[in-house]
Amino acid sequence: MLNKYPLWKYLLVLGVLALGFFYAAPNLYAPDPALQITGESSAQQVDERLLKRALTALDEAGIEHFGEELDENGRTALVRLADGDAQLSAQAVVARAMGDGFIVALNLAPTTPAWLSDYGAQPMKLGLDLSGGVHFKLEVDVEAAVARRMDYYVNATKRALREERVRGYVTLDEQGRVKGTFRTEELREKARELMADNHPELLLDRVDDGENWTILGAMSDQTRKEIADYALEQNLTTLRNRVNELGVSEPLVQRQGASRIVVELPGIQDTAEAKRILGKVANLEFRLVANLDAAPSEQQRFEYRSEDRAGMSEWLERDVIITGERVANAQANFDQNGRPIVSISLDSEGGTLMSRVTRNNVKRRMGVLFIERKYRTRYETDEQGNEVIVKVPYDEKKLLTAPVIQEALGAQFQISGLDSPMEASELALMLRAGALAAPISFVEERTVGPSLGAENIRLGVKSVQIGLALVALFMVVYYRVFGVAAVIALSCNLVLLVAVMSVLGATLTMPGIAGIVLTVGMAVDANVLIFSRIREELNNGMSPQMAIHSGFERAVATILDANVTTLIVAIILYAVGTGPVKGFAVTLSVGIVTSMFTAIIGTRALVNLMYGGRRVKSLAIGGVKSAN
Repeated sequence: MLNKYPLWKYLLVLGVLALGFFYAAPNLYAPDPALQITGESSAQQVDERLLKRALTALDEAGIEHFGEELDENGRTALVRLADGDAQLSAQAVVARAMGDGFIVALNLAPTTPAWLSDYGAQPMKLGLDLSGGVHFKLEVDVEAAVARRMDYYVNATKRALREERVRGYVTLDEQGRVKGTFRTEELREKARELMADNHPELLLDRVDDGENWTILGAMSDQTRKEIADYALEQNLTTLRNRVNELGVSEPLVQRQGASRIVVELPGIQDTAEAKRILGKVANLEFRLVANLDAAPSEQQRFEYRSEDRAGMSEWLERDVIITGERVANAQANFDQNGRPIVSISLDSEGGTLMSRVTRNNVKRRMGVLFIERKYRTRYETDEQGNEVIVKVPYDEKKLLTAPVIQEALGAQFQISGLDSPMEASELALMLRAGALAAPISFVEERTVGPSLGAENIRLGVKSVQIGLALVALFMVVYYRVFGVAAVIALSCNLVLLVAVMSVLGATLTMPGIAGIVLTVGMAVDANVLIFSRIREELNNGMSPQMAIHSGFERAVATILDANVTTLIVAIILYAVGTGPVKGFAVTLSVGIVTSMFTAIIGTRALVNLMYGGRRVKSLAIGGVKSAN
């Protein structure tokens, strides 16, 4: 029997390996340390003049730089640095030169050649433990969100009873339920009908205590869960919006469990600054634009002044219609003429208040005011003569838009008059993420220095090299020619693993490197099973060619069983794990799939090239030398 693959199988193996080497190649090109300069808002442009200001500041500080570039939209500038150790000092220099209106981020600029990047080949991303930065675990107080909603139910019920002239006393009881107390059963039944109509999600229960007629409104478990989920998702959106201020190129903000959020900020070392930004306060206010032709006695209500996006001054009424807390959802969209708009959805109380004000003020303008707590940077000298950075807080009030009220508005309406789809998207995000839906607290924080990240990379690569070298030495010494085939297949497996992770955009972490080391052992384990099977067939008197064929065919089932069970465990780890555990699970899963390909198909192709198509008189494998 002659062991030979058909031509298409050899071409398949070569094609897969060629793609693997192509998409793994970008990882050979180390990125350059760089600074990324962007405006705080989408309307703020970064042009040649601003870029020159940053470069001049770097030159004056004696920091070498090269490869400056602006993106096509004029929103981002990138400056590459010659020395990674100067990245933090360069960030401080450029941030001072640019002022408070710009974000200066630490970044890594890719050096992938165009002949690779044009076909989507990009290097793997590095996790926090390899690039350095800060890690926070935040606890969202979902009970506070539930309590806030119950307060809303109490106030809304009081207002509804007052409008319908139903006399009673409404408050929250000790169990957090809406409690209404009435003098007669008839009044209680009227109140129950109003509560059932306005708040069908409440579970209503009648209680009689002799003198008073009482109704209790409790929140259902489903409603409680929906409020908690909404608070968590709203806080996620808010935090993702806020981390942009920190100057982070690839932040991670993700949900963990029922009430926690994990935030990882690569490149950030100042935990105090990060905590300040993440926990800051911002909100929105809807106010009527003042009618300056009103009588002087009425103009005392028009003393609130704000500048719009074009820098023009607008006088707004001091009375607030609603705040951003009443915005339930906001989505960027287009009207029938293709102009950008933002569709707003309010909660029931917000809809009632908006309707009440706008139906009496049609054809007047309504301003959307964004109020945000910010900090000005001031440089002072301490008693020792050292320069210190002082953050001075202030409230920035910006009139986002002031459209004309065309008709009475309710719980759903649109904001028009926006300049671009990008501005509409940003406004929708601000409306959704203007304020935290529930308080957050920091339950865990840790910092990974950039030098420690570089050391982790060095040690991780060294561990893979040592593991591969020891495995290669054992295989070659013990299995001879078959060992050489296994080592070649193992090397190709690592290339395929890196290529797949690069294509998937997976983030490499230290646990991920551990998964690569484990993959090395698992990949060669498949070859050991095959070679052991070949050795057994030789001991049973089978010819070398038949032993090779039988060894590969009969070992496949065992290899599949072992790898599939490990793959199931890896999938479970990914499903229930977080952060580092997910990184390990991804690497392990990809490694299992690539190792099965290289061990079963790749090694067989190499052995067929070595021994197939000719008569083989003897095989030396694992201490057994067989002759036929």
